[in-house]
Amino acid sequence: MEIFIALLILSGVVFLALKLRKKKMKVTPANWDVLLVENVLFYERLTSNEKLIFQEEMRAFLEDIYIDAVGFELEELDRVLVAASAIIPVFHFRNWRYTNITGVIIYPDNFNERLGFAADEENKMIAGMVGTGKYENQMILSRKALHHGFTNKTDKHNTAIHEFVHLLDKADGEIDGLPELFLGQENILPWLNLMHKTMETINNDQSDIRNYGGTSQVEFFAVASEYFFERPKLLKRKHPELFAMLEKCFTPQKKV
Repeated sequence: MEIFIALLILSGVVFLALKLRKKKMKVTPANWDVLLVENVLFYERLTSNEKLIFQEEMRAFLEDIYIDAVGFELEELDRVLVAASAIIPVFHFRNWRYTNITGVIIYPDNFNERLGFAADEENKMIAGMVGTGKYENQMILSRKALHHGFTNKTDKHNTAIHEFVHLLDKADGEIDGLPELFLGQENILPWLNLMHKTMETINNDQSDIRNYGGTSQVEFFAVASEYFFERPKLLKRKHPELFAMLEKCFTPQKKV
């Protein structure tokens, strides 16, 4: 009788543990795979197991970061594209968490200082930015630019990835185009030399890298990273040295 009671208690404990475990397990929405395959080339290239990891990282990101829409109703694809943009640059850094952002605000189209955002030039329209001042720890994106970054698979340009790379640049305390946390101190001088040499070719109209990359160190790192994630094979063929440096930055096992 005592053995029977003990077994009954044990089975109850096991049942409760399994129930709690099941409750803690969080399943990603079933439609994510379809949306990602149809819209995100980076995801499409992953193995089946990597795709599961990618979705889990997206889910964790969306638990930490709120996404809000201004002037339109947020759709699931908007959330998926923002989360994918966040995970692509850090996919090889398991369990990465963005500690320098709390939310993403999406406007229907590009925006400027009339909406309270400072632009480099008067009346310049902005597709995306990492907020400062009252928008500190916020990212502001244009929905049009967000979607364009994934629908156009040949232009080497992705606004949302660009802005998340700025946040990675900021992870060492300053947005300066020197990703010490990812490249390591030993690679910063070679990176600086390569960066300025490449910026010179951009500014002399001798490069296929977007002109905006020649405006500053900060923008060069973000623009070159867009190219790296959007058109990796082309970057490797046309800019092998830059590709190798960015591979060290974003793929830890490739570091020397």
